[in-house]
Amino acid sequence: MNDTIFLNGMRFYAYHGALPAENEIGQIFVVDVTLKVNLEEAGQSDKVIDTVHYGEVFEDVKAIVEGPPCNLIEHLAECIAKRINSHYNRVMETKVRITKENPPIPGHYNGVGIEIVRENR
Repeated sequence: MNDTIFLNGMRFYAYHGALPAENEIGQIFVVDVTLKVNLEEAGQSDKVIDTVHYGEVFEDVKAIVEGPPCNLIEHLAECIAKRINSHYNRVMETKVRITKENPPIPGHYNGVGIEIVRENR
């Protein structure tokens, strides 16, 4: 089964990071979430109750990212995956990708970040 729901390019201003400058100045975090979900029932019924409401997922992600600061985006991603997997029983797996476009490190790049995949058990 390869059905997915995705929310790509969610942008939030927040204060996560291990460096003091990140906690003081803040920066934009780009978050992509992919949910492995069986969408067959929703495809047949045409009812929101038979799927995962991506508007609600967005609000969950927003609350976490704009919430209390974390030192590591690895921890932030874990919090997002844990929330989704514990709140939406239709989700079989959650992939979270977090990108910092402008972290306070020298060099030229489009962004740095992490990606995790967590099964819903």
